[in-house]
Amino acid sequence: MTQRTILVLGASGLIGRFVTDDLRARGLRVVGLARSLSPAQQLSALDLELPILSLDTTALTRLLSEHAVDVVVNCLGVLQDGPGSDTNAVHRDFVMRLLQAIATSSRAIRLVHISIPGAAEADRTAFAMTKRQAEHLIAESGVPHAILRPGFVVAPSAYGGSAMLRALAAFPLDLPGKEMATPFQPVAVEDISATIAWLAAREIGDASVKAVSWDLMQSEPITMAGVIKQFRFAFGTAGWPCVTMPSFMLDLGAKVGDLANYLGWMPPMRSTAIAELRRGVQGDPSAWVAATGIVPKTLTETVGRHPATIQDKWFARLFLIKALIVASLVTFWLISGLIALVVSYRAAAGILTAHNFPPALVDPVTIGTSLMDMSIGVLIAFRRTAAIGLVAGIVASLGYMFGAAILTPDLWIEPLGALVKTGPAIVLMLVALLILDNR
Repeated sequence: MTQRTILVLGASGLIGRFVTDDLRARGLRVVGLARSLSPAQQLSALDLELPILSLDTTALTRLLSEHAVDVVVNCLGVLQDGPGSDTNAVHRDFVMRLLQAIATSSRAIRLVHISIPGAAEADRTAFAMTKRQAEHLIAESGVPHAILRPGFVVAPSAYGGSAMLRALAAFPLDLPGKEMATPFQPVAVEDISATIAWLAAREIGDASVKAVSWDLMQSEPITMAGVIKQFRFAFGTAGWPCVTMPSFMLDLGAKVGDLANYLGWMPPMRSTAIAELRRGVQGDPSAWVAATGIVPKTLTETVGRHPATIQDKWFARLFLIKALIVASLVTFWLISGLIALVVSYRAAAGILTAHNFPPALVDPVTIGTSLMDMSIGVLIAFRRTAAIGLVAGIVASLGYMFGAAILTPDLWIEPLGALVKTGPAIVLMLVALLILDNR
């Protein structure tokens, strides 16, 4: 049998990246495609960066032909609408064009589509409803396909909800009791990749897998509390007494997360994430197991094989603190600039006057530095410009320190130590800059 080519769409994501690398390790020819790949993710000449969602049917057909694709694995997905994220465009409209491209291709191609588990009547969010619409489009297309509905995905890396659960496991903090009791059946990402490899080995004309929909997850029932407990065993925090988060804090966190979403950030705690969390993750993997012979790994086998490394612990501890760091820096720069410009303008200008600063420059410098501080806060607030804002904040802080050393050296020994405290602020901005990446 000639070697088949697999095209993985969304090769930078949690599932897509692992599947791309794992299938290559199995000896398969895999083309990984993503809108954006980090330098570390560009592991092969077959890792491609393209504006996937902008590709029309003709461009998709040409892509399939140029790479002689036999299997398309669609791992694309977004949790919630926001700047640069459109659930309709990703889950429904793109799938429609992809199906048209496969149908009109001169090659026989199988589509493997990553969806979500659960009953359609329980769909309440735009995320779930558009995912289900894509399933209907695929089922009605006549294209050979396999719809895979993985449970809570456990992978070596962490992103979004999987990262949040690791963070909860690293701290003595529990979600409200109702949420902790929701069904939460996990699946090892290795089992997803093994299923795709199994499908890729099947002949396109094999009637038994021409149109299948499988739930991929461990058979044994488990709740979210059980999932977090298993992670706590790995992190060494299982014996810690825990504080239960009040429900209103979870809802408040979702609203704050929605605001951050509009600023371009993708926090795991958003209204859609909480709604899907409360819905739970459950399904029936029996059809998948019977067809493929794959025995799904249990959570104990997946997480319990190795204790958490120091890298795992640092990431989990910093994950929730990252939002606090960014929010505190935004608040610091905005408020410090606003206070100097409005509340304590005369006092701020008086510092320059008292140190024989040229009178003609006192007001412009006071106003200019205040606006600069506020601008830095705004830059940090938006994800797209956060790195620029943090670098600007570090440069501005160093400028204040050196400028004061030359023009007003006595400020270094004033009782409250305002300039001395600038040093730790610079370090905090450096930390924020170093942990800015999401994946």
